[in-house]
Amino acid sequence: MRIAVLADIHGNVLALDAVLDDLAQRGGADLIVNLGDCVSGPLWPRETMQRLEALSLPTVRGNHDRRVAEDPTDEKMWPSDRYAQERLTAAQREALFALPLTLEIAPGIVAFHARPDHDEKYLADAILDGQLVRAPLAAIKRRLKSLDPACRIALCGHSHRSELIRIPGGPVVFNPGSVGCPAYSDDTPPAHVSEQGTPHARYGIVELDAAYRPDRFEAIAVDYDHEAAAKQAEQAGRPEWAHALRTGFIKD
Repeated sequence: MRIAVLADIHGNVLALDAVLDDLAQRGGADLIVNLGDCVSGPLWPRETMQRLEALSLPTVRGNHDRRVAEDPTDEKMWPSDRYAQERLTAAQREALFALPLTLEIAPGIVAFHARPDHDEKYLADAILDGQLVRAPLAAIKRRLKSLDPACRIALCGHSHRSELIRIPGGPVVFNPGSVGCPAYSDDTPPAHVSEQGTPHARYGIVELDAAYRPDRFEAIAVDYDHEAAAKQAEQAGRPEWAHALRTGFIKD
């Protein structure tokens, strides 16, 4: 079985289309799973949502999916969430909020956005000197306690950082990186940044044997017209997003 793993599209329909085209050129997949944060961002939330609705992928709810769906539009709302909220229909917002927190997509394979018990807390990451880095193994194991012991593969996103970690006595954790947002800053204390270091669209492929055991993992980076995405962010008044889309960094 071949599973394609998408995460953190953030309204970047150009990056999503590039990923889907690349996947088709590689022979496609038996299943494509979407790990959430579908539309939040100053790009193409409506168009991205329409594309995902047509694909009807197994999808889990990201923290920004929840925020776009339920946060009140006021001065405290994050600008990327407000931009998406204003451009989606009520039915689309309701569909985002109704997405599950976790989803078993195949025997022993569980998908979630951030952690299995929370959509906004990091699983495999810690903050060091204002940067996301890999968390200590003991911390990752503790954060996975709510998972069924039978879980062999845990698919997650949220940090936008590609990770592959085999937990001793536990599952393999796989984060494919972000499809549509290669770098971001978060002012929530402690303030930090996540930077992929290039503007590529990222996704992953997991190959399983007949017993649904992991046979192969691929983290894939795909070039696309990131300049068009950056210009769209500029038109929306978000120069920091434009810089991130062009470079994969928050600052030079």
